Amino acid sequence: MQEAYTRAWRHWGRLSAHPAPEAWLRLVVSRLATDRWRRLRTLRGALRLAGPPPAVGPPSEDSVLLLQALRQVPANHRQALALHYLFDMSVEEIAREVGVPVGTVKSWLSRGRSRLAALLPDLASVELEPTDVA
Repeated sequence: MQEAYTRAWRHWGRLSAHPAPEAWLRLVVSRLATDRWRRLRTLRGALRLAGPPPAVGPPSEDSVLLLQALRQVPANHRQALALHYLFDMSVEEIAREVGVPVGTVKSWLSRGRSRLAALLPDLASVELEPTDVA
């Protein structure tokens, strides 16, 4: 284990005078391995207590259509739409986050909405829940 060699290096002043430095190193390796197994066992126990994650149903047809449409929108428009509608960020906050002028963000949002409306004419009036698009 690298950690054992690191500890040996740090304590080399005392270790070089030790009658059996190899034995010291083996002891350190053994203790580090034991500590690791204890941590893993504790973690496994905690995960077992938590149980399996809850079952999630399949996405709705509208969600699938929306995601397919979003993949066809340019990345910067898609990012602006996600930050604005999913994270409730204002246009000014998005501009600061992305590092572009406010007018650029407004343009991205407008063009992104227009593109989505063209790709999803049947869903234009449907209001999706935030969990439907996650």
